[in-house]
Amino acid sequence: MNTNEYLTALEKLICSLHRLSFATPVQISEAVAELCCVLKIGKIEVISYENEASEHLGLPETQCFYDCGNFQNSDCISNRIVTVDENIAVYNIFIKDNEPEWTDEERRRIDIFIALFSTFCGKFRLLKLTQHLTFFDGELNMHNLKKFMKCGRKLCKSGMIANYTAVRFNLKRFSVVNQHIGRESGNIVMKKFIGCIAELLDDENETVCRIGGDNFITLIKSYKLQNVLKILNGTGIVYDEKRNERINISATAGVYVMQNNDSVILPTDIMDRVSMAYSIAKNSAKVDVAYFDDMLLARSKRNNDITVSFPKALEEREFLVYYQPKVAISGRKLAGAEALCRWMHNGKLVSPGEFIPVLEQGRDICKLDFYMLDAVCKDIRRWLDSGKNVVRISVNLSRRHLSDMDLLDHIVEIVDRNNVPHEYIEIELTETTTDVEFNDLKRTIGGLQKTGISASVDDFGVGYSSLNLIKEIPWDVLKLDRSLLTTEDDENPRQKNVMFKYIVAMAQEMGLECISEGVETKEQVQFLAENSCDLAQGFYFDKPMPVEEFETRLEGNYVYNK
Repeated sequence: MNTNEYLTALEKLICSLHRLSFATPVQISEAVAELCCVLKIGKIEVISYENEASEHLGLPETQCFYDCGNFQNSDCISNRIVTVDENIAVYNIFIKDNEPEWTDEERRRIDIFIALFSTFCGKFRLLKLTQHLTFFDGELNMHNLKKFMKCGRKLCKSGMIANYTAVRFNLKRFSVVNQHIGRESGNIVMKKFIGCIAELLDDENETVCRIGGDNFITLIKSYKLQNVLKILNGTGIVYDEKRNERINISATAGVYVMQNNDSVILPTDIMDRVSMAYSIAKNSAKVDVAYFDDMLLARSKRNNDITVSFPKALEEREFLVYYQPKVAISGRKLAGAEALCRWMHNGKLVSPGEFIPVLEQGRDICKLDFYMLDAVCKDIRRWLDSGKNVVRISVNLSRRHLSDMDLLDHIVEIVDRNNVPHEYIEIELTETTTDVEFNDLKRTIGGLQKTGISASVDDFGVGYSSLNLIKEIPWDVLKLDRSLLTTEDDENPRQKNVMFKYIVAMAQEMGLECISEGVETKEQVQFLAENSCDLAQGFYFDKPMPVEEFETRLEGNYVYNK
């Protein structure tokens, strides 16, 4: 054996292994092949075991790292190595055909080569593990967000992004699925459902990634979009093979179809834009799929402006309290009011529909709610001091507050700081959608009742209302959503009327005060009277009004002559 050739080949391999993170597989294999040629090696076979138990059970993983197709089985050097992480590797080195047996010096050099090569294998295995941990979700072994960003970055850089579409989606009510079939079966269902989408992917740049919990994002060729949406619309997934039991899984999705003029965007832009569309779908009661477009981009800019402007607007008290009266059906007297927020910004009145949903995306809505409660308490204190006929005022609180363990203390502190008797305050909260929120709601309402502050369930009947909502939580007031009242456009008014009648009767049997919102016609008022509903709120009597105008309603015993 030529010593110089051996040292040169060995040096080349060492350099390749040193640059393992940067060298290509071809460069490394070329260096291995050159050294194998010098050492008369015809084949390198590595038999790996995860641990000694796997070796004992005979569960090997065999890899061939080099094979010239011309080797002898007669002369073979075998070396067993146990790594620090208890992996076992058996290296079998076969001599080439028509070559004399290895000399002692050649065997020594081959031992050096095996030691070096095992280092390479260990480092390569570690590199693969690192790459796997970087681009895969550990819990369910799915691609993660970093994989999505990597594919997006590659497509943006190559100018091919215009051929692709991003879809961000959330599996509907998957927490209920886990409760119904168990978390282990739930994981199987989730993997199978994502597998249905993965089967459509045949391009190396396409991917479906888990971004946390039951939230996913996929990057697909645009022509496959409808096939993906068909799966997201609802797919039956078998979770018990023996009983052939299935469960229907569907999703809420945001879609961003990349266009030609998007060729220079970044993967973060893709994520931002598809997330905007997803947010629209998630917060909509009417659509499950929303698409990103220029109008959505303009809305995003507007939302950002609102978020940036909010702290200063709050500090300068730009938010105004408007009051909408609540009227007693019997006697048509003013019986209360709801405090509603309006924003006077740059000389213009901003509709709550523009800024409330934006603030609800974060904790800013909580700051605004406490601001409103404080402003209402200040008004009530002023009315009491001036001898006006004060009525109970309801103030809305976002569900965002429910995670605050000290919410009750915050409410009572604001009311007491303004020296307002508790009977003049009513807190409105909407129904909840999760068990955690339900328990938080129950704790909060129970606490309010002990302090003498009233609590009402807002928009009852519009969502997934449950009897548990009024059976287990000590409400004082049931506020019926406007959707329960019949209008001229209703195709089946009788069904609504029956529902309304029995909800009111049930609530009254439970000792709850009933108010119907959205009352706009004389016929609706008559219907409320016939079904013994206590109160009405709506345009038929009064629209929301500035505090100065509402104060005129508090002068004496104001009566609505309608």
